[in-house]
Amino acid sequence: MDVPRKSRTGLRWFKRIVIFVVIVGGGAGITISLNRLQPAAKPVDRQSVVIGTVERGVMLRQVRGNGSLVPIDITIVPSPVQGRVVKVNVLPGTPVTSDMILVELDNPELENAAFESHWQLKSAEAEYAALEKRLETELLDIEARIAQTKANLLEAKLQAEVDETLFKSGDRSELQWKLSKARADNLDTILVFENRRFDIKSESVVTELARQDASVQQAKAKLELQRSKVASLMVRAGTDGVLDQMEVEVGQRVNDTTLIARIINPQKLKAVIRIPETQARDVQIGQVASIDTRNGIIPGIVRRIDPAVQNNTISVDVSLEGELPRGARPDLNVSGTIELERLEDVLYVGRPVYSQAYNTIGLFCIDLDGIHATRRQVTLGALSVTTVEIKSGLTLGEQVILSNTSAFDDVDRIRLR
Repeated sequence: MDVPRKSRTGLRWFKRIVIFVVIVGGGAGITISLNRLQPAAKPVDRQSVVIGTVERGVMLRQVRGNGSLVPIDITIVPSPVQGRVVKVNVLPGTPVTSDMILVELDNPELENAAFESHWQLKSAEAEYAALEKRLETELLDIEARIAQTKANLLEAKLQAEVDETLFKSGDRSELQWKLSKARADNLDTILVFENRRFDIKSESVVTELARQDASVQQAKAKLELQRSKVASLMVRAGTDGVLDQMEVEVGQRVNDTTLIARIINPQKLKAVIRIPETQARDVQIGQVASIDTRNGIIPGIVRRIDPAVQNNTISVDVSLEGELPRGARPDLNVSGTIELERLEDVLYVGRPVYSQAYNTIGLFCIDLDGIHATRRQVTLGALSVTTVEIKSGLTLGEQVILSNTSAFDDVDRIRLR
């Protein structure tokens, strides 16, 4: 028979109420979250800004000025050997390189000495080769005697064993057996001495060859010396620069100390930097400096401070302590930075644009996510050319934007992309 079904109307209404509550609650939550969101940060290309990191340590307070390189050194070229001037190749005012021949000298005695040294070396090398062959032959003779002695010893031992067997069987006399045994013992002793002789001879071979090799090396050194003297008859500049004076003429005899020429070396330079008079009051002799030639930076030391003021600047002479970069030459325009003071154990960062000493400015500080940056008020301290002391507002390791951010004055938060 038919069974009546239970009504499901109440269950459907319950499900509808639950769904409605969930939708209303979720919408309210989303609305509250959206209200709490901050305005979207203004996007900025990361490559278009300069970012600096706050550090703690020694900060250098510096001043900077422009100037030029000035030559300070003159190279004297003496005659390296005695001789007679046969040719002058360069006239005063000519640029020279270190390998350029300035003067040619003539000295037949030096050339003859080099020729004799050459044959002395050949003779020493020939003696070494002959000695090596002779000693090798002597060693081979000893080895041959050792081999022959070993063969004779083996034969004697075998004969002694045969004689001993025959003696015991009564077919050989005791005297014959003892003579065979004595002969074997004698050859054994001879073999010991021959091996010892071989060892001693091997050691002496090394010693004799070393002594002869020393003679060869001595002859080589003498030849090199004589060749260098002959080569020095071609008097070279030895440095790059400009020939200032030529002190000899053709036909003149010179000694090994005679002055040949004077060369102004453009690589021996100093920097003359003009510092604004308002910043020069703290500059002192002995302070460390660095010179930027636009092709490299050279360390230097302040050596002289001009007491007079010219065009609102003071000239400072800086000696260059490092190797000059390529392109450095007299009258080259350079910029110089002089270290005035070392501030120990301070917070500092790269110098922001438009920053002033002991002033408070707004800087964009990069958030922990590394993507966003928020404007923050930062109090500055002492100012240098490239760095500035941080009095408050930043902590060690934080990153800030140092480049010009005036385009973002209307916002306090940006996003780096």
